Amino acid sequence: MDDNHSPKPAPAAHGVSFGEAFRVWLRIACLSFGGPAGQIAVMHRILVEEKKWISESRFLHALSYCTLLPGPEAQQLATYVGWLMHRTAGGLMAGGLFILPGLVSIMALSIIYAGWGKVGIVEAAFFGLKAAVLAIVIEAVVRVGRRALKNGVMKGLAIAAFIAIFFFAAPFPLIIVIAGVIGWFGARSGSPLFSGGGHGGAAKDAPSLLGDAVPAHTLPSPSRALRTALLWGAIWLAPVAIIVAALGPNHVFGRIAIFFSEMALVTFGGAYAVLAYVAQEAVQTYRWVSPPEMLDGLGMAETTPGPLIMVLQFVGFMAAYRAPGSFDPMTAGALGGLLATFVTFAPCFLWIFVGAPYIEKLRGDKPLAGALAAITAAVVGVILNLAIWFAIHAIFRQTFPVRSLGLNFDAPVPASVDPWALALAVAAALAVFRFRVGMIQTLVGCCVAGVALYLAGLR
Repeated sequence: MDDNHSPKPAPAAHGVSFGEAFRVWLRIACLSFGGPAGQIAVMHRILVEEKKWISESRFLHALSYCTLLPGPEAQQLATYVGWLMHRTAGGLMAGGLFILPGLVSIMALSIIYAGWGKVGIVEAAFFGLKAAVLAIVIEAVVRVGRRALKNGVMKGLAIAAFIAIFFFAAPFPLIIVIAGVIGWFGARSGSPLFSGGGHGGAAKDAPSLLGDAVPAHTLPSPSRALRTALLWGAIWLAPVAIIVAALGPNHVFGRIAIFFSEMALVTFGGAYAVLAYVAQEAVQTYRWVSPPEMLDGLGMAETTPGPLIMVLQFVGFMAAYRAPGSFDPMTAGALGGLLATFVTFAPCFLWIFVGAPYIEKLRGDKPLAGALAAITAAVVGVILNLAIWFAIHAIFRQTFPVRSLGLNFDAPVPASVDPWALALAVAAALAVFRFRVGMIQTLVGCCVAGVALYLAGLR
């Protein structure tokens, strides 16, 4: 007899074999260009519309949880859906394949950049790339803002977040925590101003393979959660402890391990928000890369498949390449890049495998949706900060510090504007906003323009 109060069985993830799932996740990984918004759109099209593995509401609920987590929301969403369909092995497969193409691509590009980046034609290509990246980040502000800033309260949160982080260098994690608390209590009060709709709002569900089934492995279990937390905590932190104990916390590998592990705990709000925090620390505090190099790294990540924060591999590579110690510089760079990647993504699996069973029980929770809506609004302000930071360092050759009356920011020197950089940035913005040119075409076009300027002797 069927018991409506017991979990429905889900053998073989409702007919989807592990081999078929591998092929689908590999396809998604190879198509995952364009940052988190594009990657989420690809997953939605394939998983919800084409394959019909999970429903619209379940997809959006999983996405809402992943948006609240520190780290890359698209990779965590892939891990979540993989776990839903094929338990832990499915989560490892989906999340791991999502990372792999970007890992290989960014490593190859980092080696080329470190070894030959000062060659004129290569430098010219990256000069053009910066202009396109600036337009793409501005487009991200507009895209996220349209979805998130639905009323005056949300717009106010975005403005406050921008002022706090840009003019006063307020800690990004603090901004996110405050926004989340405001959204949580606002939604609990019943105010419609804090109603959250995830990434696109609710939709009537079409039939799906998983449907509303509750597979046994998705049921919360405190003992299993504790075992999982201890296992993945050890996988993540044991290598960090060994490196720090063997080399010391001030060795470049120790610094990379500690910094990116800390970052994995506090970088809420998606890839562009993560980059704002990393740029602030890696450029200004550790001085591992310069602002133009950070832009170059983001350009690499924008033009390769995989999570946008794979740019952190480039940062780790350059940090170790410049302080190799007893290693060959290229070997040190490769190890530094892999270490940064490992400590960035290992905790992502921990958050999903420990938290997802409990989140599955919270579908439709209004305070959680309110916290998500407020955090997303604050993130718009943080991404705007990132866009302006990029613009200042891409278009102006010099800046001067403003450090008075509590202010803490770098202002551009107007006379130091680079006219060709400004012209390319305007052209890229027109391509993206006026003519709706695709991201890859804009990036390639700006690279070609940079090379053309170099060959014409104008750069």
